[in-house]
Amino acid sequence: MKKLSIQDIAKITGGTLLCSHEEWIEYLLVDSRKVIAVEGTLFFALQGMHHDGHQFIRDLYQKGVRNFVVKTLPDDHKHYTDTHFLVVNEPLLALQQVASFIRKTFHHPVISVTGSNGKTVVKEWLSQVLSVDKKVVRSPKSYNSQVGVPLSVWLLDNRYDIGVIEAGISKPGEMKRLQEIISPDIGIFTNIGEAHQENFTSLDQKIREKLHLFEGTPVLIYCRDHEEIHREIEAIPGFHNKEKIRWSEKPGSEITVIRTVEEGGKTRIEGLYNNRSITIRIPFTDKASIENAIHVWCLLLYLGYPDDVIEQVTAKLEPVGMRLEVKKGINNCTIINDSYNSDLGSLSIALDFLLSQKQHKKRTLVLSDILQSGRDDGDLYSEVAKLVHQKKLTRIIGIGDAIVRHAHLFNLEKEFFHTTEQFLSTHPQNIFSNETVLLKGARKFTFEKILQSLELLIHQTELEINLDALAQNLNHFRSMLNPTTRIMVMVKAFSYGTGSFEIANMLQFQRVDALAVAFADEGVTLREGGITLPIMVMNPELAAHEAIIQHDLEPEIYSFTILEGFSAAVRKNGLNQFPVHIKLDTGMNRLGFTAGEVEELKEILLKHPEIRVQSIFSHLAASEREEHDEFTRRQIGRFEEMSENLMASLNYPITRHILNSSGIERFPHAQFDMVRLGIGLYGISSYNQGQMKNVSTLKSRISQLKTVRAGESIGYGRSSVATEEMKIAVVPVGYADGLNRKLGNGVGQFVVKNKKVAVVGDICMDMCMVDVTGLNASVGDEVEIFGEKNPVTELAKKIDTIPYEILTGVSQRVKRVYFQEG
Repeated sequence: MKKLSIQDIAKITGGTLLCSHEEWIEYLLVDSRKVIAVEGTLFFALQGMHHDGHQFIRDLYQKGVRNFVVKTLPDDHKHYTDTHFLVVNEPLLALQQVASFIRKTFHHPVISVTGSNGKTVVKEWLSQVLSVDKKVVRSPKSYNSQVGVPLSVWLLDNRYDIGVIEAGISKPGEMKRLQEIISPDIGIFTNIGEAHQENFTSLDQKIREKLHLFEGTPVLIYCRDHEEIHREIEAIPGFHNKEKIRWSEKPGSEITVIRTVEEGGKTRIEGLYNNRSITIRIPFTDKASIENAIHVWCLLLYLGYPDDVIEQVTAKLEPVGMRLEVKKGINNCTIINDSYNSDLGSLSIALDFLLSQKQHKKRTLVLSDILQSGRDDGDLYSEVAKLVHQKKLTRIIGIGDAIVRHAHLFNLEKEFFHTTEQFLSTHPQNIFSNETVLLKGARKFTFEKILQSLELLIHQTELEINLDALAQNLNHFRSMLNPTTRIMVMVKAFSYGTGSFEIANMLQFQRVDALAVAFADEGVTLREGGITLPIMVMNPELAAHEAIIQHDLEPEIYSFTILEGFSAAVRKNGLNQFPVHIKLDTGMNRLGFTAGEVEELKEILLKHPEIRVQSIFSHLAASEREEHDEFTRRQIGRFEEMSENLMASLNYPITRHILNSSGIERFPHAQFDMVRLGIGLYGISSYNQGQMKNVSTLKSRISQLKTVRAGESIGYGRSSVATEEMKIAVVPVGYADGLNRKLGNGVGQFVVKNKKVAVVGDICMDMCMVDVTGLNASVGDEVEIFGEKNPVTELAKKIDTIPYEILTGVSQRVKRVYFQEG
C-alpha cells in the first residue's frame, strides 16, 4: 500500500531532495541484505561504529533501488540516473521522524509493551487474543529498538483496529525518542531484571528510563508485586492521574490473583476483579508464562471483554515461536523450520534467512495461508508473490484455501493444496532432494507433521547453536575495534564443534572480512557450500596444494619447504600473484619463520612473483594470562619489528594481524590491520565472560527412570554404589557423542528441571546415568549437559581442561540444530 511520497518525506525530515519526480514509498529498508522489493523502497543509510549504510548504495542501485536517505552524497551520485537522494543531518533521526508522522495518522488505539523479559511473548499473545474480533497490527519479530520501533510503527494503517508495539532500550535517553514515535494509549510494563544493566547505574534508573515510554499514556498495566517498579511509578508526579490496572497476589490492587493451580500440563488462575470471582486456564505451567498471561488477562478485563470470551481465548494461547531452526533433512536437504506463525513481516525475515543458506542452489518455500492479516487477500498474495519473485526462489508449495485461490499470482515452479493432510498423502518424501526447504506456516496447519516427515532423525541428543548469540558476540568484539580494523574469524575444527558452512553462512551474512580453517578440506567444504569470503588454510599440506589453488583458498606459509612447494604448484597452474599468508614465530615456538630467517625469506619472496603476501601474522602464546603480559608485549614488539623489516622489501600493501580473542579484549593497541576472532565468538572469554552470550547447548532427554536400592551398584565396573535408595535417570549420551569419561562418578553435573544433578557411575559409550532423587522427573524430560544453565566453562574446570576441548569433542553423530530469532 502506498504510504507517503518521497516529497512528503522530504518535508517531514527537512532534508534536501535531489531529483523530484513523484515516487510513492511502500517499504522502508535499513539493511541492504533484506530487500523486499525494489519499487517503492526507501533505503536509510544508517551509520554505526562498525557499519555505514552509505557503503551499500551502489549495490542497492544495481539491484534496482532508486530512493535513498543519506547524510553524504556518493562521490559519483550524478551517475545514479533517475534516483532520489534525500540528504539529511542524521538518517536515523529521519527514520524516526517519518515513523512519528505515520503514528499521528493512525486513529485507533496503540498498546505498547516494555520490560526486561516477556515483551515479545506478551505482544504476540495480545495479537492472538485480540484477533478474535479485531484486525491487529503488531511489531514484527523483536523490533523494539531505535531502528526496530520506527519500522514497526511504519506498519500502522487505518485498515487495522488496534496496534501493538514492543519497546526496549539498552541505555539512558533512548526511551524518550521511542515515546515520541509510539505515543501509546495503553501501556504494559512486564517486569524488571538485569538484562542490559551494564549501561545503567542502578535498577531504579533503568525503571525510570523505561517509564518515559508511558509519560503521556492514560492507562498503565503492571504487577504490583514488582516493588521496584511500583515504587518508581508512585514517585513520578505525572503518573498520579493515570488509570492503573495493577495485579497482585496480595489484596489491595485492581486485580487480585488468589491462587494458581497446575492441572495436567495446564494452569488454572483464580482471581478477584471488581468484587467478582474470575478464572482462566492457560496451556502453560511455567512461572514466566503465568505472569505473561496475567498481563494479557488484565488488558482484556480493562477493555471489557466478557469473562466467557476471556476464558476461551486465554485457553488457546499458543507458544510463541521466536526462532528459526535449521536441521539436516532427508535426501541431503536442509530444513528451516518456522512453522510457528505466518505473517508478511515474519515471512520476509524467514526468506532472508533462507537466502543466507548457500549450501544448496535449489530453494523451496512451503507456505500456508497467512491468517488475520487485516488485508484484502488479493493485495496480500500479490505482495507475497512479489516477495517470492524478489528472493528468487526455485519453487513454492502453497497450503490453504486462500493461497490456492491465488495460485495464478505465482510465476515459478509451484504446487498448491487445500490442507496439510492432502499434501502429505499425495506427495512422497522424495520430492525433496538436495535443496533448502523453508517451512513457514500458521500453527493451525500443523506443519510439524511435514517437519517430522523430512527431518533426518539421529537420536535424542542434539547440539543447539544460537545464531543470534553468535552475532551478538561478534558485535561485542567489533565494538572494541577501530573502525578500519578488519576481522578474520576462525572456523577450524568444525567451527569449534558448532558446524561448518552453517556458521560460515552466518558470518558471510554478517560481513566479516575473512575466515580461517585448519586444513584444506575444511575450506573446500565451505566453497562447495557457497562461501565466497577469503579463506586462509593454516595447515597447507603438500598433498592439498592443488585443492587450495582450484578452490581459491589462501595458504599459511610457515616454512621454506611449504613456500617452495606451494610456489611450484602455482607456477604449474600458470598463475600469478596468488595470495598467501606469512606466519612469523614471535615466541610461541610452534610454526612460523623466526627472526633469524627473515632476511632469507625476503630474498626468496622477491624471487617468486607468482605469489603475493596477503598478510603477515603471528600467534600470541598467553594473551589471556595476566601473569604473562610482559611476555605478550614482547611478542607484539617482535612482531612489529619483524613484519616491518619484511614489508620494507615488498612494494605493495600488506595486512598485519596478531590478536586472538583474548588479545582483542586485553591488548587493543595491537590491532594492526586485522584481528583473528576464535573462541570468543562462541561465547568463551577469560577476561569478560559476563558480557558474552552462550552459543552452544548440548542437550538430551531422559530415556528411562530406575529406582536403585541401597547397596546396589550402577554402571560398568560397579564404580558407583548407592548408599541409600535413589532414583536414577538414563540419558542417551556417552563418550561416543564426545562426553568425557572423566565426568562420571559424581564429577560432572547436568541440569534436569532447572536443578543440577550429579552423574553416577562410569560414562558409557552411548549413555550415562544421573541422580534425580527428589525430582519429579519423567521420561522425555530435557537434560542440559552444557549451555546457559550449566556453562561449558564450569564443566571444563571439573575435569581440568579447557572449553575448546569439550566443544570440539562433540561428535558429528550428534545432530546440530541452528536457530535464530524469527
